[in-house]
Amino acid sequence: MTVSILVSILSGIAIALATAWGGLALWIRAPLSQGWKLAVVLAWAICALAAIAGLAWHAWRPALYLFGAALAGLLWWWLRIRPSNDRPWIAEVSRQTHGEVSGNLVTLHNVRNFDWRSRTDFTPHWETRRYALDTLQSVDVALSYWGRPAIAHALVSFGFGTGGQVVFSVEIRRKQGDKFSEIGGFFKQYELSVIASTEEDSLRVRTNVRGEDGYLYRIHMPEGAARKLFLAYVDKANRLVDTPRFYHTLTANCTTIVFQMARHIVPGLPLDYRQLLSGYLPEYLYQLDALRGAGSAEQYRRLGRYTDRALATYDRAQYSRNIRRGVPGIAQEPRTPPA
Repeated sequence: MTVSILVSILSGIAIALATAWGGLALWIRAPLSQGWKLAVVLAWAICALAAIAGLAWHAWRPALYLFGAALAGLLWWWLRIRPSNDRPWIAEVSRQTHGEVSGNLVTLHNVRNFDWRSRTDFTPHWETRRYALDTLQSVDVALSYWGRPAIAHALVSFGFGTGGQVVFSVEIRRKQGDKFSEIGGFFKQYELSVIASTEEDSLRVRTNVRGEDGYLYRIHMPEGAARKLFLAYVDKANRLVDTPRFYHTLTANCTTIVFQMARHIVPGLPLDYRQLLSGYLPEYLYQLDALRGAGSAEQYRRLGRYTDRALATYDRAQYSRNIRRGVPGIAQEPRTPPA
């Protein structure tokens, strides 16, 4: 095989990859009606096919230059798509959590505490809450599954004793009319947000309203790491208020953001495929000795499943207590008798 043929083959592969990426980018993000999108994508594909033909036939070489110009224009348009905090957001992400740290006291603004009755019927509450860092007692990871075992949404709940629980969740900030698409997450379709909420909101809505399957894991961390992780969440939330960022399915999602923060706190955390396939996160945590109180990750997963306990809890005041019953590593409190 001659060098020129090899170069042509590699160039053809590059054009094909650029064509696939460009077609998806145009289809997902171009501000056009569906009919015009189809026309633009077809024109883009025809231009690419002509460029590939130009690699083989000299008479078609101008098509290569045309494709190059079109690609440059596409990249110029793509780089001009910037994230924003000013869009018609859906209610549950209409505000952004932000915080202030004053010595031992952290004040969180826009803590979500919605009362959910169905996906569309709810009473919104955004609250300001204060937490004393010296009362931080626990860190729990909640995983919520909605279909495939490899994919789960990860939420981190911090326990402040009598100060209650506060949950941080890295969320897709969806606009009105948006539907979730993992492919769209590669193409700047959603902004990123960090939302603090109560467990009665963010955990309960997933099991009791959306029909998801919830699991809870008590995390054992080095001394001082829980405090640093909590403050890292506050800092990340504040940064997103000041500088919006796009969600990305691989590099900026609910688990990768957590691990990016955790690796600054606990140096040496190994990279692992389970940081992307978050449904298998318990096995990774068990391997790191972050889960204790059970003989295996499988046993921890079985005992940590709280879906049934959540569905059986009608008193919001008992929710956090009830979902922790039987979870390994958590000291069990006596059941509070009904009033």
